[in-house]
Amino acid sequence: MALGSRQGCRWCGRAALARPRRRRVPQPAWCSARPYSEGGGASEAELLEVCWRRLFLRGGAEPLPWGAYLSGRHPGFGPLGAALRANLAAQWWDSALPLREQVFPVDAPLHGPPGAPRDAQGLRLLHPETLREALQGCGHGPGGSALEEVLGAAGLLRESLLPGVLAQYVSCLELVNKRLPCGLAQIGVCFHSVPESEHSVSGNEQHNKNLTRIGERTTSLLAWFSSPRTSGQWLDYWLRQRLQWWRKFAVGPSNFSSSDFQDEEGRRGFKLHYSFPWGTETIETLKNLGDTELLQLYPGERSKLLGRDGRKNVIPHVLSVNGNLDRGVLAYLFDSLQVVENPLTAKKNSQRKVCQGLFNELTENGISVWPGYLETVHVSLEHLYTKYDEMSIPFMVLISDGTLENGVVQLRSRDTTMKEMMHISRLKDFLIKYVTSAKNV
Repeated sequence: MALGSRQGCRWCGRAALARPRRRRVPQPAWCSARPYSEGGGASEAELLEVCWRRLFLRGGAEPLPWGAYLSGRHPGFGPLGAALRANLAAQWWDSALPLREQVFPVDAPLHGPPGAPRDAQGLRLLHPETLREALQGCGHGPGGSALEEVLGAAGLLRESLLPGVLAQYVSCLELVNKRLPCGLAQIGVCFHSVPESEHSVSGNEQHNKNLTRIGERTTSLLAWFSSPRTSGQWLDYWLRQRLQWWRKFAVGPSNFSSSDFQDEEGRRGFKLHYSFPWGTETIETLKNLGDTELLQLYPGERSKLLGRDGRKNVIPHVLSVNGNLDRGVLAYLFDSLQVVENPLTAKKNSQRKVCQGLFNELTENGISVWPGYLETVHVSLEHLYTKYDEMSIPFMVLISDGTLENGVVQLRSRDTTMKEMMHISRLKDFLIKYVTSAKNV
């Protein structure tokens, strides 16, 4: 007797022995769809490949290393990644603006106006032709007056949203009748220099590793102005709110965590992290900046900075809640990946177990069985019928999807070529009766 199973017209032995295909499709954390796999954890390389293939991330002929996406030096997000980031930004606005009536959205330019100090640090916006002409006028000295003049006239690309937001503090104070606390919020692109160690160098860049590389990131910023008396309480409040917000959309909330720190000036702050497979990465930073930035931005104008804390007029402390939405997208892509067993593979494995169990039961009762479910060549059922007829196998049992549901198998006779449906619990007794009758002939 030959014993096998089928999935449609396929024998499950071939599928069980071959390496199954994996299908992993990451979804935003608030979606219910989940990808399938055969079990085991997914590596960052596997997720990177599927995010690139499903157009969450962009790349060239192949995806870039994770370091390129983390540092912001990459071609950008694909259509699905951009949509996910837009959803994340929309959720951020919903959480920042309606929370308190004193929070206002603002907009600031991507670069500062010309006239920044020549020794100011930062990336400068400069037309290539202007730079080329300035270098030609420098002669042999790289620090000539022409170059210095051009650099001094170039605008600085912003590395943070904070200066542009603080520049609108006085206007914000007028809108709330100078009552504290109040806040300003913005989402925008910021630029930064990328250290060489933060990304892999592509093949055509290996010859010149000393070039300054520019990365960009989509940043969210809430600048919260409160009295010095309550600034510590507000910092703790925003820490709880922001950690809860990140965890709200997560499948694995415990992957989002926080840690405290103090900067060189002793100012207190917190960092919110996501635990990637290679380690934790910062996705948001909260910091009590005190009044230093405001006093530097408005020198000699202390009266304009005064806000009302009850009956007192005070210069507020600035709390900065600064998030990296690009890294947030990467965090949710990792968080949304759920590795579960593919239902098709599970069904095939179940069929194989039934075949193996029936094989053991029949052989233990003295019935010789050919394990057809171990066949590795994909052929039609008619071809298999001919093959087993030529092997002089009197009966062939097929286990199908229906067997897993109702226990019914198909029994085909070599001598009559008839196919009979029979419950699997009756099969052993039927075959034993047949073998016994054959011996008595």
